[in-house]
Amino acid sequence: MHNLKQGDSLRFVSRLTRKTLALVLAGGRGSRLRHLTLWRAKPAVPFGGKFRIIDFVLSNCINSGIRSIGVLTQYKAHSLIQHIQRGWNFLRGEFGEFVELLPAQQRIESSWYKGTADAVYQNLDIIRLHNPEYVLILAGDHIYKMDYGPMLAAHVQSGADMTVGCIEVEREKARAFGVMRVDEEGWIRAFEEKPEHPEPIPGKETHALASMGIYVFNTPFLYEQLIRDADETESEHDFGKDIIPYAIQRYRVLSYRFRDQDTNKQGYWRDVGTVDAFWAANLELIGVTPELNLYDEQWPIWTYQEQLPPAKFVFDDDDRRGMAVDSMVSGGCIISGALVRHSLLFSNVKVHTHARIEDSVILPDVDIGRNCRIQRAVIDKGCRIPAGMEIGVDPEADAERFHVTEGGVVLVTPEMLGQELHHVR
Repeated sequence: MHNLKQGDSLRFVSRLTRKTLALVLAGGRGSRLRHLTLWRAKPAVPFGGKFRIIDFVLSNCINSGIRSIGVLTQYKAHSLIQHIQRGWNFLRGEFGEFVELLPAQQRIESSWYKGTADAVYQNLDIIRLHNPEYVLILAGDHIYKMDYGPMLAAHVQSGADMTVGCIEVEREKARAFGVMRVDEEGWIRAFEEKPEHPEPIPGKETHALASMGIYVFNTPFLYEQLIRDADETESEHDFGKDIIPYAIQRYRVLSYRFRDQDTNKQGYWRDVGTVDAFWAANLELIGVTPELNLYDEQWPIWTYQEQLPPAKFVFDDDDRRGMAVDSMVSGGCIISGALVRHSLLFSNVKVHTHARIEDSVILPDVDIGRNCRIQRAVIDKGCRIPAGMEIGVDPEADAERFHVTEGGVVLVTPEMLGQELHHVR
């Protein structure tokens, strides 16, 4: 858009966003998060003290000017659906704005969603009703802030049939992504989903170019590819495994590198797909100047919020002092004569006298008893930690009762404590 003046450029982008339908793929279980997704889909997992993972991609859409959004759900979607109904119903339907829930309902096929492409294919009739000019496919389980407008503009100005958002990742980590090779102009020439030996970026052997799971399609081209793929009996009906490799051999598929618009450096993006990654990404937020700034008034993260009282810290005696240091503490929390250090506490956490919490992520509605000691842990929503329990202190004892990750983080859920929050019998 170099030949456009700033005002023209902004109007050009705003016209594109108004003509775009965003589809958020939010049906996956996220099994690498282990017990955190036992009763909820990965996009519904709490993150950052008061949000859910899906809030980040939905906020990106709203802040980018994309107000036509469909959320495709499948696996254990109740808490996700409830969250979206409560927190994302502020858009005005009469203005063509909506966040629409699209649960797996066998509209076209007699089966559930077989893959990411099949999930969109099974909602073709709904997409046609909205009649968008462009369709933006988004993964609902990543943490990042991104303006989709410039990506749409690059797609349209290049004359591409499809555009894939991408980032540079270390080659060791690239095995978990779709990896691409591009030419000097950014056109994708090869693409492989989760390769054993990721192809490096020329001149940067330690890194590979990986897909973010963000795709822009011209709508007629999307219809054509989904219908063709649905007829392929050998296909896994997946964008990364089937749609992209087929398209790059025959059509114009552009790569779009995700950059911070202020610094031109690669933007913040996290796949919190493992317990270790989830723990680390949450604790990153505590830093003095974290890469992900939740205090950014120009790019707010929207969510559903309970009406809760402020956090409270009580007792200031020499032998018991309620305090939190280098931590984030959400509304409704009470730190009663306990110490919280370098930890993130979600809403409604109660920490009782002489308890000590360090380097831990405590999800909502947790009650931590007197004299507990917790370090390097993720405590799931609703846990009641008995008085005197130690977590993260003795690895052997932790391994017998809880899940301990490769990185030594201890995951504790109510079920592991014998506290059944979900009764199935």
